[in-house]
Amino acid sequence: MTRPVSSLPQVLVVEDDKGIQELLRFTLVCGGYQPLCVDTAEAAEALLRETLPDLALIDWMLPGKSGLALTGRLRSDARTRHLPIILLTARGEETDRVAGLEGGADDYIVKPFSPKELVARVHAVLRRCAPEFVKGTLCAGPIELDTVSHEARVDGQRITLTPTEFRLLRFLIANPGRVYSRQQLLDNVWGDHVYIEDRTVDIHIRRLRVALGPAAEQMVETVRGVGYKLIGRAESTQNAP
Repeated sequence: MTRPVSSLPQVLVVEDDKGIQELLRFTLVCGGYQPLCVDTAEAAEALLRETLPDLALIDWMLPGKSGLALTGRLRSDARTRHLPIILLTARGEETDRVAGLEGGADDYIVKPFSPKELVARVHAVLRRCAPEFVKGTLCAGPIELDTVSHEARVDGQRITLTPTEFRLLRFLIANPGRVYSRQQLLDNVWGDHVYIEDRTVDIHIRRLRVALGPAAEQMVETVRGVGYKLIGRAESTQNAP
């Protein structure tokens, strides 16, 4: 199984209560996310061996292995070490919140919670941990990307990008000045279980430059022997979640 090609951030939901799981699924879909739902830590670990989502929502009180134990397991694995994690729990005491955060969670939501709060928390954690999934407008020099309407413009003129070119440009703009190898771009843009040649990145970079035109093509710089980076400072205008 490979990660499906999608412009929507994937959220792993680990919740054994079917009613709450369905609420989470519906709320995430309405918020512009693609949920992957399981009901045990063991099922979550099996799914994570097949695909790597962009964020995990994990219930603390799971049958068998607890959500806190699962969080610790994910933090100890190099592949999932940087996966953003939000713990869901009815345990609202300060000591529990501290234990959850010290156990590796990036945020902590106490039940019951409103759908609006949930989407806002997911949005905030992704903005902090994975800025390429910010919902709004990303700008770098003459380039503007609207991540909601999936439109791209250079100097105010709309340009046509394929879905892959859009995701690639969005990732580079969200991480300006940082050099990424071909393999890192494959993992972050295509997904870490998509088995394609790393030279595929070169082809898409070349097509992206053509699409950007002379006003912006040089902003996507080749770092010889290393990979690619976006030159310049990026800015974002975030939409309300």
